[in-house]
Amino acid sequence: MWWEQTLLVLAAVLLLMVNALGVLLVLLQMPGTWLILLATAGVAWWRWDGWNGGLISGWTLLILLALAVVGEIVEFVAGAAGATQAGASKRGAAGAILGGIVGALLGAVLLAFLPILGILIGASLGAGAGSILGDLWAGRAWRMALVGGKGAAIGRLWGSVAKVAVAVLMWLVAAAAIVWP
Repeated sequence: MWWEQTLLVLAAVLLLMVNALGVLLVLLQMPGTWLILLATAGVAWWRWDGWNGGLISGWTLLILLALAVVGEIVEFVAGAAGATQAGASKRGAAGAILGGIVGALLGAVLLAFLPILGILIGASLGAGAGSILGDLWAGRAWRMALVGGKGAAIGRLWGSVAKVAVAVLMWLVAAAAIVWP
């Protein structure tokens, strides 16, 4: 019937809009990849017709789940990996992870006049500061701590960029699943 087709089109458009919101949330250092996965899973559940059928297939959901997990790992590990690669201690690497989270929150508040950029700057600087504090706590010299902090800040920035790329890829996968069921 015509209303079923209309409802399908509306659901597809709404899903694309919600998933675009998920990409925006990732830019804001929030769990937008999980929103993309959950929204797509909701539409798949609504129109489920077996593993390979329906509006969204089970394979699409598995791909989105894998991408969401990869995005989280990359984002959280990047700051620690950058710190470690620059010679930071284990405490410095742990401080980079914690500092990145705290920095993102502070960046959202203190740099609110720079939408999105304030959060990215805060997360990167927080990762660097956390790494420095962790290295100082581990007994490292200031100079070594600063090198590790710089690596953590750069790593966190690239981790955030990579997670945004993953979110965009997730949006494209969901869009392709709707267009070519």
